[in-house]
Amino acid sequence: MNKSSCPRVNFDFTGRFLPPVYIIVFIVGLVANGWGLKSLLQKWKKLGNINVFVLNLGLADILYLLTLPFLVVYHFMKSKWIFGDAFCKITRFCFNLNLYGSIGFLTCISVYRYLAIVHPMRVMGRITVTHSVVISVMVWLLVSVQSLPDVFYTKTYGNKPGKCYETTHKRYVESYLKYSLGWTLTGFCIPFLITLGCYGHVIVVLCRTNTTHKVLKQRSLKLLFILILLFSVCYIPYHVLKNLNLWSRVLSKQKICAEWSNGVYIAHQISRGLVCLNGALNPLVYLHGNENFLASTRQLLQQAHQTFSRVFFSNSGSVPVPQTADEAEHEL
Repeated sequence: MNKSSCPRVNFDFTGRFLPPVYIIVFIVGLVANGWGLKSLLQKWKKLGNINVFVLNLGLADILYLLTLPFLVVYHFMKSKWIFGDAFCKITRFCFNLNLYGSIGFLTCISVYRYLAIVHPMRVMGRITVTHSVVISVMVWLLVSVQSLPDVFYTKTYGNKPGKCYETTHKRYVESYLKYSLGWTLTGFCIPFLITLGCYGHVIVVLCRTNTTHKVLKQRSLKLLFILILLFSVCYIPYHVLKNLNLWSRVLSKQKICAEWSNGVYIAHQISRGLVCLNGALNPLVYLHGNENFLASTRQLLQQAHQTFSRVFFSNSGSVPVPQTADEAEHEL
């Protein structure tokens, strides 16, 4: 660190990197979550305890995905926000609800899995769908309370179209860094440790118990892999780099130049793209935990394959040979 001329931060990188990521996540996430929620709602009466959390996970994703088109316009206009201060705050608030709501509901799923596998006799018949609904409401309330202080920080600056800050203006960056560190601890670190502890214990129990069903072991290991993927790709880099970037801004405000500030800024922008991927990756929980979703996915692929075959044979002038369901399934 020094007080000489500071290296220029490459702010242009954000406008080139984030819009394509937002567009891809918006399309893939909206289709995957919409399809998954439709599958869950069709079987509402058969909704299990964990599927209540999966349903809320999908709702949190869609809430955030609907704000992405406005962020794409913002970056295409070279970081000029034209939708007003209130909507800027709503957009950032929805992002935080999605991020910390997703972490909260994934933690709930982990705890339920832990109780069902490690303490099945103690919880049998004692945990109902009503309990899951009440816990879900508490998660929404807790995440809202954690995210509410962020709304009171300045997100736009001036009356003219300008920035829609992810965090806040440099005038308030010292205060925001303290808030962000506390938020990271309560909203990310503690749930992450709970999730890690639950699945660590589950894997130990499953490996030690020879009578455990093979399918149960496989399902638990797959879900553990999905959660590790989500936390490693989406959540850990974002929280580490967000706070490092805020620290570099504090140093810059104090006229202390950090040679790593530009690298941290670019890495943080990449982590912003990665963290929004959770809206497209969370449906992996549907694929893992919902057999109806898997069946409907398989059926749709089969129908698409048959439609493609009909079009191909009609264009070639040949008459398609009717396939049995078993044959079509085999080809898939």
